[in-house]
Amino acid sequence: MTTAPGPVTFASRDDEDAYWMGLAIAEAQVAAAKGEVPVGAVLTCSGAAVARAHNVMVGAHDATQHAEMRVLKAGAYAMGDARLVQSTLYVTLEPCAMCAGAILHARISRLVYGARDPKTGACGSVVDLFGDARLNHHATAEGGVLADECGKLLSDFFGRLRRPAL
Repeated sequence: MTTAPGPVTFASRDDEDAYWMGLAIAEAQVAAAKGEVPVGAVLTCSGAAVARAHNVMVGAHDATQHAEMRVLKAGAYAMGDARLVQSTLYVTLEPCAMCAGAILHARISRLVYGARDPKTGACGSVVDLFGDARLNHHATAEGGVLADECGKLLSDFFGRLRRPAL
């Protein structure tokens, strides 16, 4: 997990989203290089990166070590508060139910993700925790930012795993 330098300004929301998602993609590439599922995340607040993280579930032998869980923990430590209000979380893959629940509990204001996850996605692909009116906190969830690049990381990674050894 790493942090980045101070605030950055952008011409548009699309430019801002693409910039931070690019940093999340870089984190996903670090995960892939370690043999981890290539998912990366960046937490921002007031135009600055608060924390960055990637999956380490395999190496840590811990199913909770998703990029989102790690970046929320690092962000809470950096900000001195478990409630990360006014923050935006960028993640390369649609969060699962565990991560979506943690995002809601952390009071993240906005979630931006890249590729949809048709098997475990909890932002509308399988379930939609962000759209459930029964929950006491709601975050805005927006998908599809640099989706092709995010999806390619995953398909390339899993393609390499499925190729027979020569």
